[in-house]
Amino acid sequence: MTEENIKVLLVDDQPLLRMGFRLILEGEDDLTVVGESANGIEALAAVERLKPDVVLMDVRMPLMDGIEATGRISASASEARVIILTTFDLDEYALAGLQAGASAFMLKDVAPEELVSAVRVVASGDAVVAPRITQLLLENFVRSQPLRPAVPRDPLLEDLTPRELQVAQAISQGLSNAEIAHQLFLSEATVKTHVRRILTKLHLRDRVQVVVYAYETGLVTPSNPDY
Repeated sequence: MTEENIKVLLVDDQPLLRMGFRLILEGEDDLTVVGESANGIEALAAVERLKPDVVLMDVRMPLMDGIEATGRISASASEARVIILTTFDLDEYALAGLQAGASAFMLKDVAPEELVSAVRVVASGDAVVAPRITQLLLENFVRSQPLRPAVPRDPLLEDLTPRELQVAQAISQGLSNAEIAHQLFLSEATVKTHVRRILTKLHLRDRVQVVVYAYETGLVTPSNPDY
């Protein structure tokens, strides 16, 4: 990301939606829409050519959907961060997008100020966890697979200190840094340090990936089995 502005790529097969997002984003001095794509194939080419900081990615598109495109972007050398756009907050494709490496997912009818804020946060290298919604998605996904086999403990977890393990579990429960600091009697600065170390040790990009990782490895389990 440059100091001057945040470069955004819009990916959606509906021109009117792209136009709406463009109008919102370009109303901000620090945001620039550098391009638009109508499907995942176009998006991959645009990411390579335009080097955006943030990609607003639709899920359902022709030729290549947003999930596959997100996975390819995450696996590439690109530094672009992806925000998945979905119509329903409990969309299974949103979960797949997070698993593919997206830094956030948001509803397409998100308030303009929330969209702008999300782009800035994701571009800064953090993630818009929208933690409680993300947790709800994951819990519904886990509960839909009652015969899910036990997951062996990831050896990487052994590298975490007891406090880092507590912070990782708190992140996966949908708590913000401020809430974690209050719960564990730490300063926010200390929590941020722990978060950075957790990401490094577990080879994860951001907080959203911590949540996904925690559920996939069994670090946490749904808190209310009767949901």
